[in-house]
Formats: sequence, structure tokens, C-alpha cells
Amino acid sequence: MVFLRKLKVRPGAAPDRFCAYAKLGLNSVNRPGNQWVSEVMPDAAPAPAQPMITLNSGHEIPQIGLGVWQATGGDETRAVLAALEAGYRHVDTAAIYKNEAGVGRALAQTDVPRAEVFVTTKLWNEDIRQGRAETGFGESLDELGLDYVDLYLLHWPVEGGIEAYRALERLHASGRARSIGVSNYMPEHLEALLAATDVVPAVNQVEFHPRCQQRDVLEACARHGIAITAWSPLMQGTFKAEPLLEEIARPYGKTAAQVLLRWDLQRGVVTIPKSTNPGRIRENFDVLDFALSDEEMARIDALDRGRAGRIGPDPRDFGF
Repeated sequence: MVFLRKLKVRPGAAPDRFCAYAKLGLNSVNRPGNQWVSEVMPDAAPAPAQPMITLNSGHEIPQIGLGVWQATGGDETRAVLAALEAGYRHVDTAAIYKNEAGVGRALAQTDVPRAEVFVTTKLWNEDIRQGRAETGFGESLDELGLDYVDLYLLHWPVEGGIEAYRALERLHASGRARSIGVSNYMPEHLEALLAATDVVPAVNQVEFHPRCQQRDVLEACARHGIAITAWSPLMQGTFKAEPLLEEIARPYGKTAAQVLLRWDLQRGVVTIPKSTNPGRIRENFDVLDFALSDEEMARIDALDRGRAGRIGPDPRDFGF
């Protein structure tokens, strides 16, 4: 069987350019001023609804997820339901967000099968320090109303992290945490963890956006086959201060926020924008029908400010 997929590419573009876009889950690539061509894909299946990344655990994680930090009082339930309706199949929560139960209510109400939704939650710092990893995990499962999670993370690199991670290894072996990982781990934190444990983290969730690209973290994770998830990918709204993003977005008929999320996808990063607004939730998912050029990617890359670009706490210097 042969599937034809329309792709929009610049005249003279190398075939591997648009093959890369196909791997990102594009049905078509929208580039201003380009021409439509057809790509012949022998024995290929239709593109997925969104791009997936295969973790070192063997499980796949959808590259676009919904973050629910600060969403409470029923807003989290409504947001998750809106996201699932829009096509999301990945939800990211945490014990400290105090909304796992609301996320669980959405999962119970939706018609989307549980097996199709990738659920991430995280163990909070005090539970790590107090040696409550397995107890905290059980509490999260109860709140979510689930018998397993797809990804369980240590939220921050605090004292007791190695013993807590060993507990996560046991949860992983039991099948109740299908993949395990860390969040906000810098290269030195990763090296200490890897030296003392057996299971390489599947994911490291860190602050990642054009002003804070944490290249040393990405390089360390790449060496060990650890996927990156970006928190605050929309820079907590401060992207509006970067006119370049609007300039790039305009010819595509997209928003600056969509350009940011598209940049994440093409960097190979999992992205979890948060919103409780159904329109914004849909907009954040509508990033699969265009692709940024190498030049546009490089211009966004050049916005990096290193540590000065951080919006959130510095994992090397925080007090909670």
C-alpha cells in the first residue's frame, strides 16, 4: 500500500528536510511562498495526530501536553476535558499542585480510553526529604483514581533524592509507574543520581524556552538518552516582549505562542503549555500544520540569555 502525503517545501529543498517534518507528525508543512509537492511513502501508515517521542523505557510520550499548575477549583477538570476534546493525549500534574483529584475526575468523565492518555505526576520535596516516596505515590494514585501513572518524577533535586529515586525504581519494576524520571535536575545532579542508581531517568522536566535554553542540561540528557520536557514553554506570558516571535508568526497566520510551541517540537522537546481557557488550549495544540525554517529556528535560538533568562527558581539555588 502507498500513502501520499502533501508537503509544502521550498523549491530545491533536500528530501530529508521534509522527511524530518513528517516524523514530527505533520500532514502538511505550511511555508510562505512555497510550492505543494507530494511525497510517496511506500508501506507507511498515516501520520499520528501529534508527534510522539519514544522514551528509554520503551513507552511513547505525546510531545504536546497540558500543564495544570495553578489550576484548581474545578478549572483543572474543565481544562483537561477541553484538552482531550481538542486532541491532547498528555496531562502533566503534581502532588504540590493540589489538583490531582480534579485531573482524575476529568479522566473518569471523558470518553477517551485511559490507555490513550499519558499521565505525569510528581513527588513533592518534603516527601522526598522524609523518605515518603512510595507513600506519596500511593496518595497520588488515590487522588487521580488510577492504578498506574505513565510517568512519575522527583520534582526537585533535594536531600534524599537518591533514596527516593530507588523507591521510584521499585515502583517502575511493579508496573505502577510505567516510566520514571526527574525534574529540574542539572548535569551534576544527574551524574550523582546515575552513579548511585540503576534505571536511567526517562525524562528530565526543566524550564525551557528561548531565553532559558539550558544547553548544558540538554547535552547531558542527550548523552544518557533522557528526554526533555519543557515547563513554562510560553515564558509565563513574557514572550510578548519578543517582537521577533510575532514577526515570524505573521506569514504563517499563527500566533507568537504557537511559534514558541512549534520551536519546542522542532527542538525535539516535549512541551506542556498550561491554560484553563478552552480557546487557548485549542490554539496551543494547533501547531502541527506548519514548520519553521532553519533560519527562523536559529533566530529564535539566538534569544538565549543563559541563567539570566530564568523565570522560575534556579535548581542550583532554591530554598523550598
